[in-house]
Amino acid sequence: MASFIGWFKKIITSSDKERESDKSLLIIVGAILVFGLVMLSSASTVVAYNTYQDSYYFFKHQLFGLALGAVAFWFFSRTDYHIWRKAALFMLVASIGLLLLVFIPGLSAGWGASRSWINIFGFSLQPAEFVKITFLLYLAAWLEGRKSKLAEISTGIGPFVVILGVIAGLMLLQPDIGTLTIIAFTSLIIYFIGGGKLKHIVGLILLGFMALAIMVNVYPYQANRFKCLFDPSFSPKEHCYQINQSLIAVGSGGFWGRGLGDSRQKFLYLPEAQNDAIFPIFSEEAGFIFSVILIGLYLALFYRGLSIARRAPDDFGKILAVGIVSWLTMQALINIGGMVNIMPMTGVPLPLISYGGSAMMAALAAVGILNNISRQGR
Repeated sequence: MASFIGWFKKIITSSDKERESDKSLLIIVGAILVFGLVMLSSASTVVAYNTYQDSYYFFKHQLFGLALGAVAFWFFSRTDYHIWRKAALFMLVASIGLLLLVFIPGLSAGWGASRSWINIFGFSLQPAEFVKITFLLYLAAWLEGRKSKLAEISTGIGPFVVILGVIAGLMLLQPDIGTLTIIAFTSLIIYFIGGGKLKHIVGLILLGFMALAIMVNVYPYQANRFKCLFDPSFSPKEHCYQINQSLIAVGSGGFWGRGLGDSRQKFLYLPEAQNDAIFPIFSEEAGFIFSVILIGLYLALFYRGLSIARRAPDDFGKILAVGIVSWLTMQALINIGGMVNIMPMTGVPLPLISYGGSAMMAALAAVGILNNISRQGR
């Protein structure tokens, strides 16, 4: 017990060589969180009252998730990120184990056709959200250790495809295409940053498009999403209902918005207003100006992450920093792009804003790791 306490104290104690927390990073993330809480308190009131007879049900639960996320941020921010390199193999095992949990009878909690959730003591968790971190930590350590071997197929792109294929296969069985898209693209980005050959990455992307074509034929609802992308009037009352209501919300917001609390689409016209579709409600109430500001905050987070990566003391920190900000920014742009119909809807939440404790904890834990890298930067 004493040794465990000593180990715990060691990993959360700052080194004299560390700098203060990155203030710009904290300001950007703090601003996004404030935007999120304000908008969730407005966007979720109607569906919360209709479902739970409590207008602030989702808001209060989000505060609980935010509190847990703050603890995760503090822990990972104070923990030397090099420790996770030593636990790389455990991170891979944890990633696979987390994805297998959703197939255990009595633990699995389905939502529609998807089995992406588990119930533990009355609390719902989405394991795939935590896989974004564990798998990223494993890949960063794996890429750093194989930097000189990535040019060879047998020691580079071959094992990478096998490892990513195992994760992808488990996610397709759920199925959770949205989260798989985020993990796959983030993995490709850090593979390139870690020293992978561009021609190998291009080849993987082409294979990905082939797999997408097959998947569209296997899962009819995926084909309908592409049809709605090119023609929202294809099935306005069924398959394209959400995207049509989303476009109405964004368009009716105009330049300055209807005003906080004055959304009309949140009155059960737009499904998942508290979750995936919170951005259209935000646009409707806050208007074009604040929507651009919100997007700008995500881009600023990406830029800040690249700055931290450039100052990272080693390749492991550089790869991790790029991976974290690529994940968060790309997920935000995919969510927003789907809601304004410039890409197919994927069902991924808006990071740090959409309702969901698992997503909030995972995102803030990742930001904590990013902050720790910045504190040890050159």
